[in-house]
Parts: sequence; structure tokens; C-alpha cells
Amino acid sequence: MNHDQPPYGDERQFNFPGMLDGLFSGFPGGGQQFGPPGGGPPFGGPPGQTGGGPPGFQGGQPSAGPPSTPPPSFTPSQPQTIQSQQFGVYAIDPGAIRRCLYQFTYIWLRRDAFWFFPVFVGRNSIAGFRWNRNRWVYYGVDLDRIESFQCY
Repeated sequence: MNHDQPPYGDERQFNFPGMLDGLFSGFPGGGQQFGPPGGGPPFGGPPGQTGGGPPGFQGGQPSAGPPSTPPPSFTPSQPQTIQSQQFGVYAIDPGAIRRCLYQFTYIWLRRDAFWFFPVFVGRNSIAGFRWNRNRWVYYGVDLDRIESFQCY
């Protein structure tokens, strides 16, 4: 058996809660469990929140509601970047779009564009409210589908 080939030679690390319990118990801080007691998810959200999920979510629904007003009445022009002209866009950085939380944001996808009001930014996706036919509708989209965005 060749132990240099996958899965034995795989150098990726998997950090699942409880996976290494007791393995490093002889070292300072070893064997320490992360996350809440009882093995729940590593994040909980505000007090009184039920279920696991990203902060700001409760049972799969956002804790923040849609804006009380419609988005701006204009449609912005899509910015042209060197990256999108030459190489294609791979994914929007979550840190870049995080500054748009709770602000009117215009989003361009490959074949669609719309006003959006983000209330959650994750590692690979965002969620919030999309303006659709004169009303806000809860919506989520993967960051790799977004070509560009602009906050207002």
C-alpha cells in the first residue's frame, strides 16, 4: 500500500469540533473544546436565539427586517474592472461586500442585476432582501455568482 498517495498523503486539515478531544491533553490548553458546552455549533447569536446558525439568524430567517423604504429610484451603471474584462470574475471577497451591510446595494450577477439590502455576509454567500416588483423579498446568493456591486 502506498501511503504517499491520497488519502494518506493528503495535507489538508480538517478541524471538526471534538475530532481531537483528548489528543493533546498533555499540553497546555490541550484537549480544550471550542464552542458552547454540549457540542453545539461554535456560534450562537444573541441571547434568546433558538437553533444554531450565523449570528443574526433565527430558525433560518433573518432577525433584521427589510428596509421600510424602497431603494433609490435610479439604476447605476456597472463598473468595468480590468479583472472582469481580461480574466473574468471568480468571486467577490466577503470582506469587501461586508461594508455594505444594512445599506442599499446594487448587485450585478452574470445575467441579472437588482437592488439588494444585505443583512448577513458569510464566507461564501450573502443574504438579505432583494427588491422585486415593488416589494422586498428575502434572498440569498453565492458570492461567486456576483460580478460586481456598489453600496449607496
